[in-house]
Amino acid sequence: MKIQEHDIRELGLAVIKLETEAITALAEQINENFVTACKLMMQCKGRVVVMGMGKSGHIGGKIAATLASTGTPAFFVHPGEASHGDLGMITPQDVVLALSNSGETNEVLLILPIIKRLGVPLIAMTGNPTSTLAKFSTVHINVAVKQEACPLGLAPTSSTTAALVMGDALAVSLLQAKGFTRDDFALSHPGGSLGKRLLLLVSDVMHTGADIPSVTETTLMDSVLLEMTEKKLGMTAVVNSDNQVVGIFTDGDLRRMLRKNLDLHSTKITQVMTANCTVIREHILAAEAMQIMEKKNINALLVVDEQQHLMGALNMHDLIHSGIV
Repeated sequence: MKIQEHDIRELGLAVIKLETEAITALAEQINENFVTACKLMMQCKGRVVVMGMGKSGHIGGKIAATLASTGTPAFFVHPGEASHGDLGMITPQDVVLALSNSGETNEVLLILPIIKRLGVPLIAMTGNPTSTLAKFSTVHINVAVKQEACPLGLAPTSSTTAALVMGDALAVSLLQAKGFTRDDFALSHPGGSLGKRLLLLVSDVMHTGADIPSVTETTLMDSVLLEMTEKKLGMTAVVNSDNQVVGIFTDGDLRRMLRKNLDLHSTKITQVMTANCTVIREHILAAEAMQIMEKKNINALLVVDEQQHLMGALNMHDLIHSGIV
């Protein structure tokens, strides 16, 4: 059978529509059972042990990872491996979150007596409130869907999407209830550009000491250009006798000056600098410094202390090389 492009688009849209409806219906399940499940995980002195077979296992792995990265210690245990030794990973201080759309997954049911013997609270997430797993659980979260997006009604599609969204709802609710902060998130994500955006400060990337291009208010332009050339940041700070920033002179200012045919040997920096320039503090995030540059359409920033004393300098290249983008 030959299928047309229009038909392919319609099939794709139908899947999105069905799964959207499944997610929307979950709002009814944010009830007292959901609250109880959150309380059990908040009160947990150990870790949340997530279990699931097949596609539910894949969803369970993602839920465990999301919980762990948002302040709720968690890990995934494969039910098939649990009965062959991995049950030793579960302690009486833990909480178990078991996923099974049918609620009758043999590998999960097989280890329920062990969970009961340990006295571990069991949160069941199923699509069948009358299932064995649901009845055995301490609390049950219903993630039933009207139909799978698969036209055969066989491949887990809407059901796995619903379980994933409910897992996100649990994780984010716990995050906010615990007061999990941006700094806490950064500590658990130190690697890659995300970690750098959350952890890297201006003080980590700015030029300091003798590497800061700086001239005084009385400096003539020929000496200013020598300072800029030597320090290679495409700008220089202009400071007073107390080393307080009074302005900045950039490559852009230089081009504007040359168009005026001013004499480099007699023109003072104060005649051509940009006064009241944008400055930042060393303790802000480097990512925020980049946002300031982008918003103001500038390529360099001076770093000052509370009294406007010059502390450092950085440009867009420094931020790009730091890896925050």
